[in-house]
Amino acid sequence: MAGGKPSAREPEAPDAVTYLEAIRQALWEEMERDEAVFCLGEDIGAYGGAFQITKGFVERFGAARCLDTPISESCIVGVAIGASLLGFRPVAEMQFGDFISMAFDQVVNQAATLRYRYGGRESVPLVIRCPAGAGVHGGLYHSQDTEAWFVHRPGLKVVYPAVPFDAKGLLKAAIRDPNPVLYFEHKGLYRRAKGPVGDADTLVPLGRAEVKRSGDDLTLITYGPMVPRSLAAAEKIAEEGVEVEVLDLRTLAPMDREAILASVRKTSKVLIVHEAQRTLGVGAEVAALIAEEAFEDLDGPIVRITWPDVHMAPFSPPLEEYCLPNEERILAALRKLAAY
Repeated sequence: MAGGKPSAREPEAPDAVTYLEAIRQALWEEMERDEAVFCLGEDIGAYGGAFQITKGFVERFGAARCLDTPISESCIVGVAIGASLLGFRPVAEMQFGDFISMAFDQVVNQAATLRYRYGGRESVPLVIRCPAGAGVHGGLYHSQDTEAWFVHRPGLKVVYPAVPFDAKGLLKAAIRDPNPVLYFEHKGLYRRAKGPVGDADTLVPLGRAEVKRSGDDLTLITYGPMVPRSLAAAEKIAEEGVEVEVLDLRTLAPMDREAILASVRKTSKVLIVHEAQRTLGVGAEVAALIAEEAFEDLDGPIVRITWPDVHMAPFSPPLEEYCLPNEERILAALRKLAAY
């Protein structure tokens, strides 16, 4: 299925790779490594995708491996499931993650349950890329964080990287995984987040959180777009003598329970931060885990900073900014909890 000419695009400097370029590199390298890997989605071929992640792919790999589809998310995921059963490793792109709702049956009733229904005799090595998140003034239908929908469903793995190294390594690991993986990538990080990435053989294992900043006084648990904001708040409060440990979940399902509990038992105070709505968000499950397994280790209440229980996102940019968890709100919560 491979064909065409190599892309003339120059790679970015290894210590300043954008989040977007990290995703692009992961896709490119995995398609070079394994001819069973192919991409499909709306406008990903000649146009290069809405965010230009697949720019140059059709020239290198051909239209059969960088497949433009109709505007039908149900069709995209359905075709990808079928291809995975035939031995391929499809990477399906939702042009905007919000529209995965159009493929909800295919994801939660088909892909998620297929291995179980076949008694383990079949697998669904499928990745669904979901550009997600607010802060880019996209209004309704182009701003939602919907990861909690899928964390709830057995049979699915869900990842949400925050930095280029993890964006590349998690996507490569997801493509090689025999299970369906929802890969959330935040639009606001595409060109803002920069950093080093691994080489073609570097994977970030699914299911493992990472301590992005070590501290002894308080644990801040977060993921995705809230990682840089949380780190900035942690650095500010460190000037006041409070050392915050920032734990990046990276994989939301399966969740790294051991890492969460180890950090909580170390610091005894917990702040949970995520961009998505509060009620039944990922933070609620993290809080329940801590309350059930580490209640006696706590020296204060479990606190959450999230988007309020309103729609993501208002058309008004000032209203959107008001709803977004920001550095100031995180810092205020850290100060209150540290003083408890």
